[in-house]
Amino acid sequence: MPKFPMLKWLWLAVLALVLDQASKLIVSSTMALYESRVVCAFFNLTYVHNTGAAFSFLSDAGGWQRWLFAGLAVGMSGVMSVWMARLKPTETFTAVALSLILGGAIGNLIDRLAYGYVIDFLDVFYDDAWHWPAFNIADSAITVGVVLMLWDSFTSKPQDAT
Repeated sequence: MPKFPMLKWLWLAVLALVLDQASKLIVSSTMALYESRVVCAFFNLTYVHNTGAAFSFLSDAGGWQRWLFAGLAVGMSGVMSVWMARLKPTETFTAVALSLILGGAIGNLIDRLAYGYVIDFLDVFYDDAWHWPAFNIADSAITVGVVLMLWDSFTSKPQDAT
């Protein structure tokens, strides 16, 4: 049995990272900045740059936020990697969640370091009444990972301390 059995789930982080980076490359090479393409009545592909964090938080801060968010991503990626390495073989749900968060965090980190902004393009809205900020596959992976962790924390039974 391997010493760190739950690291086998890192393939999921790599998959999220590859899908994220490939999609961003396709969007940035086939669309003009701020160009929007209708997909259906509530969803567009809209190419934008986000210099801030989620929901463009601190996007107008002057540039220092790039390094803050990059540093946070590096630090949290390290924490999640160590956490995964310490998981028990029965903690599969947590390993999957951490892998998704890790892949998404690294995907957005690559953008921040390479460009100084994150490429967003998934644009969800309802009529003119509601518009969600544009996001990307890395953001989606992070969100799904966090939801899985929350779900697991509310549904798992406490284990005996041994």
